[in-house]
Amino acid sequence: MEEPQEISSTNDGCVGDIVIEKYLVESKESASHFQLACSVPHCAFPLDGNKLCIWNTNDPSHRLLVLRGHHWPITAMAFGNTENPLLICSASQDYVIMWNLDECREKVLQGLIPRGTVMGTLLGEVLCLRFSPDDSVVAVCAGNKILMLDVESLSILAELEGHRRPVTAAEFCAWQARIIISVSGDRSFKVWDHHLGSLIYSSSVLTASPLLSLFIDEESQQLVTGCADGQLWIFSLGERHHYRCVTHVDLKKKTESVSSRKVKSQPHNLPEESQLPSTNGPEKGGETEVALPILSLAHCDLSLVLSSERGFVSSENASCLWIGSSAGLFIFNLANFELEAVLYYKDFRNLSIQVAGSCAMVSKTGHHEAFCLLTSMFGSEVAMLEIHVAALMRSCRRPDLGEDLSVLPRSGVLPTSPLYFGIVEEKSGKPASQKQSAVRSVVKDQPLIFHSRVRSSGYAAAPQPQPVSAPRGNLRILSKHRAPRCGPLLPRLVLTALG
Repeated sequence: MEEPQEISSTNDGCVGDIVIEKYLVESKESASHFQLACSVPHCAFPLDGNKLCIWNTNDPSHRLLVLRGHHWPITAMAFGNTENPLLICSASQDYVIMWNLDECREKVLQGLIPRGTVMGTLLGEVLCLRFSPDDSVVAVCAGNKILMLDVESLSILAELEGHRRPVTAAEFCAWQARIIISVSGDRSFKVWDHHLGSLIYSSSVLTASPLLSLFIDEESQQLVTGCADGQLWIFSLGERHHYRCVTHVDLKKKTESVSSRKVKSQPHNLPEESQLPSTNGPEKGGETEVALPILSLAHCDLSLVLSSERGFVSSENASCLWIGSSAGLFIFNLANFELEAVLYYKDFRNLSIQVAGSCAMVSKTGHHEAFCLLTSMFGSEVAMLEIHVAALMRSCRRPDLGEDLSVLPRSGVLPTSPLYFGIVEEKSGKPASQKQSAVRSVVKDQPLIFHSRVRSSGYAAAPQPQPVSAPRGNLRILSKHRAPRCGPLLPRLVLTALG
């Protein structure tokens, strides 16, 4: 019988409770570069390689539910979209298993071993799992193929082939249930009709680095994909937009703009074990800089934050998303394509993981908190972070310069006011002579006229013979001069007009 396992609690808050490491788990094997899963109020991660661990954020006992069934290390997991029943799917090279969490918890309370349903066997290395919006189909990204598995019949509905490298992420389109979009290590994304098993659209190569993450925003109908070199590519999924590129964002350059608007005034009575986020980017060690690979993308709920705080985002209806990287977390605004907040792990000394290998985020709807599940890049730790979103955005907001005030004038500016420049003068019936003298006394600036074509001075052109026209009146021929021998032997007349 598998008992729920306890995890260590590290409720050591940081400055202003921006981020707190709630729990830390030591695993026997590293879970870096594996797909983690977060869905309020549950989070899932692999433990000791082949164990699936479920943590409930609402459970006051803070105990893990450990599910066993895999023999090979678990490489991907995903929660379903419906709560009744709440499903979770896990995958390794040996099995793809579906678990019903409610049934598993009942089995544990009865002292029995929870069992899952095997949906596939020996499908290969699975890097991503994704449920359809109605939880009827599971997309299994195994190698360079996407297998569509039916949850009820446990059969393969379609095999989507076309990528040249392993498929790293896939997402269903919420407003078009038959559409699924995938990204791959071949640096392109593809749009599929999984009902027909056909390819709808294939992009060109976007970047020099593999694409790692994918997010589809239903409100703006945009596709966001992130790659290993910290680049964000955003495409429009509108009907007549033909998947055109909306913008391309360099995450590292965006962090520099956030650092320029860091709050100038910081409290001096800070605890020694904590510090405020610097937002100055990854720290340089000699000539080496920490990279910002985009490991995961998730929706960021700022509705409650916007209602209680002001000055964070440009629009109250703006769609924002979490960007999880190896160096930190970022809140990205899809309305103006700017970063609203930056959190680097290195800025908080109480965090056990400074460089993350895998990341998963989830925002609590109607709450100020968000949860982040991290695995260490170079170690075997798994940490759960609780982020106070309002405090994070307050630490990264622009310096307060006071509220703007707009006043409509009811009368003209007084002559004694420093804003008075004497622009408007009353009309007076002065005589015309006075007006002309006043105009003459004032030196006016004449406009400069620039001609596009300027007549040549004639030094570079060959001399042209000019016809000689005799002036009117009596003329007297004084003399005849011959031209120099080096020139043409033409007579030249010197004419003098007689009065």
